[in-house]
Amino acid sequence: MSAVLSRSRVSHFLALCKLKVVSLIVFTAVVGMFLSVPGMVPIDVLILGSLGIGMAASSAAAINHLLDASADGVMTRTRNRPLPTGQLDQRQVLLFALALAAVSMIILGVFINVLTAILTFASLIGYAVVYTAWLKRATPQNIVIGGAAGAAPPVLGWVAVTGEIHAHALILFLIIFVWTPPHFWALAIYRRHDYAAADVPMMPVTHGVRFTRWQILFYSIILVLVTLLPWLTGMSGLVYLAGSSVLNIGFLGYAIAMLKPRNEQIAMQMFSYSVLYLMMLFAFLLIDHYLPL
Repeated sequence: MSAVLSRSRVSHFLALCKLKVVSLIVFTAVVGMFLSVPGMVPIDVLILGSLGIGMAASSAAAINHLLDASADGVMTRTRNRPLPTGQLDQRQVLLFALALAAVSMIILGVFINVLTAILTFASLIGYAVVYTAWLKRATPQNIVIGGAAGAAPPVLGWVAVTGEIHAHALILFLIIFVWTPPHFWALAIYRRHDYAAADVPMMPVTHGVRFTRWQILFYSIILVLVTLLPWLTGMSGLVYLAGSSVLNIGFLGYAIAMLKPRNEQIAMQMFSYSVLYLMMLFAFLLIDHYLPL
């Protein structure tokens, strides 16, 4: 019985980490690592850098759970999280988040480099405190401004290997930064009633669904243009250009379909596609880096 309870408790703590989100964060960080060098990334940097960045992201996610506990209890999508259901208490979550943050900073500061640790800590604070505690309830532009924290991982990966911030790393940052609003607004449209009930001023709540759909289209067009930068700057070649072009056709297709949707599910379909889009876009960057045409 105690073993079952222990496994259950572990699952509750893992739920705090938002592992699906963290896996995407770590993946883009790893791609940033590989793009920073012509050959292989040192194995110790690859493992320890990924671990440190992933633990910091998990810490930020746990703090997000802590600060959003009241709203999570109201929203259908989040009411079964560990805090609203009482499976964990606030003290446990806080200690877990602080432990993850502390260990991640030690790993990055001691075994990687100080700049990576500083930038990772800034990203953690940006998401967990600035976005969650302030921006999220301060303005409907919350996800636009707060998206900077979520766009940092490829820069963190790049700096972990090279110890410096490169212009190409900033292009990767810009791609995720511009991708974030249409990605999240699609979900916000589908969950707008939840956000309204929780008094969170997401754009579909404050400006209406029609306005948000147009914003998704505008940002999608900007995203297409921004994703040309790796090719235009010589960072990537034809493999990336071909792959990103196909992905962008799909992204724009969803954005246009959102203007006059057949049903409510189109918003969730775009949200799901946007996750696949980012994974594949960075995969094409990685493939092109080692198999250029």
